[in-house]
Amino acid sequence: MSPIVRNLMAPPPGKAETAESYGKRYFDKWYRSPQHRVSTPATVARKARLAVAAAEYYLGRSVRSALDAGCGEGQWRLALKKLRPGIRYAGIDPSPYAVRRFGRRRNIAQGAFGDLPRLSRSYDLLICSDSLYYVPDDELIIGLEILVQHLAGVAFLEAYPAGARLEGDTSGMFPRSAAFYRKVFRHVGLVSCGSHCYAAPAIHGRVTELERGIS
Repeated sequence: MSPIVRNLMAPPPGKAETAESYGKRYFDKWYRSPQHRVSTPATVARKARLAVAAAEYYLGRSVRSALDAGCGEGQWRLALKKLRPGIRYAGIDPSPYAVRRFGRRRNIAQGAFGDLPRLSRSYDLLICSDSLYYVPDDELIIGLEILVQHLAGVAFLEAYPAGARLEGDTSGMFPRSAAFYRKVFRHVGLVSCGSHCYAAPAIHGRVTELERGIS
């Protein structure tokens, strides 16, 4: 176990969701039902434009590849393909349903956040949208350590501290402080560059002091 896990481990706030929880009924409710949905193609498209712009600003070129950890059904793939048709997209998700239904068409592999499949290449953009707060502390840190090793550009890590007003499925969330997330992101070598965006160690020198988030 990483030393930072022992230092930051919070008391268990509740049991995490299992992979079996994320079946068709789950996605129908939270992504398609007008009464409950918390994400639409329009909201994903706005996030994608932000993430791509940030990555390209610091890379100095177009984004060519993206890894989407906790991708669900792969909603980001469509948004990214509209922005950069030639982008190489890969998704990872623990849901057997999502992989069975969309894995081949949308290049989604099955894997838990802390037990990622073997990664053999680097990616310009890493996405963890609406998923980090469902991952237990030790698994979160181990997964981020692996992912950052394969990040060439910017990570879009959508994380909200305890007390934030969130809508949607809150049953399996792990409440954490903003200080916890900042310390974890620093531990894995990320530098804040604004609006859920974090620069990879390889491009730290391109982020000026005033661009860096307040820590």
